[in-house]
Amino acid sequence: MSDSLSDEARLAADIDRLKAEFPKTRELYREVCALMFFRFGITPTANRLYQLVHRGSMGTPTAVLAEFWSDLREKSRVRIEHADLPEDLQGAAGEFIGALWTRATTAAQASLVALRDEVEQARRAAEASVVAREADLERTETALEQRTSALLAAQVRIHELEQAHASAESKRGSLEGEIARLEREARERDAALARTHADFASQLERQRASTELAETRLQAAEKRALLEVERERTANARLQREFESAAKRAARFEEGARAEIQSLQSQLGDLRHRAGMLEGHLEALRASHGAQSPERSKPLRQTSPDTGATAPRTGRAAKSSSGARKRAAKS
Repeated sequence: MSDSLSDEARLAADIDRLKAEFPKTRELYREVCALMFFRFGITPTANRLYQLVHRGSMGTPTAVLAEFWSDLREKSRVRIEHADLPEDLQGAAGEFIGALWTRATTAAQASLVALRDEVEQARRAAEASVVAREADLERTETALEQRTSALLAAQVRIHELEQAHASAESKRGSLEGEIARLEREARERDAALARTHADFASQLERQRASTELAETRLQAAEKRALLEVERERTANARLQREFESAAKRAARFEEGARAEIQSLQSQLGDLRHRAGMLEGHLEALRASHGAQSPERSKPLRQTSPDTGATAPRTGRAAKSSSGARKRAAKS
């Protein structure tokens, strides 16, 4: 089935090539008849020719096919023309040679068929080999594609690993720098700690010495404070006794002052009463003797010493009263 299809495909391809070479319809049909009969071993018919060429009318392939067979028979006939041979002998010789030609043509056709069979077998073997090679090639291409995919995946993985390695190297470098920095800072801190420890030890020693000195001074100060407290206690006791005696004296003085104030107040009342009486008497005298001469006023001047004597006593009473008030306020 595949061989017939391949013959049909080659025949169609050759007819397409002949269509381009022979634009005239009759010449094209004659060439197609020769192609089918001599190359492919196919007996041409009018219907088959028309189906393959599709040009002109149906009568054109019929007429061309008749001319093809007539030319073929004419060319296959052998004529022997010799002046010395009779006509019947010429005909017999021609028929003999024609028979030989026919037999030779038949043998040639048989050998051509055998050759075609061998060629076809070789073609089939070649096609089978090509199919096997194509299958091998397909398998090889599939394997190659798989290998290529695996290679691409491996390259991508290698690229990713290289990037990860570069990133890890970068991180490692940064971490090494950070470790170096931390070690340097640790050494600096250790040195600073050693200096601080030495400074602290020296300061502690100085503080201990100053503490001992302060304790000594504190003990001396405590002794002095105890002495001062004792002296203050003694002074406070003495002052308390003095205060109590002063309070007692102040109480006695207050009692005396109060008695004196009461007597002075009674005296002051009496003096005020007498002064009021004298002022009334004086006003009465002034009213009755307002128009008298100065000579008649002398007896009044002679009575004024009594009033003056009374005034100094009033002044002394006032002074004694103010002194008693001050003593009372102080107490």
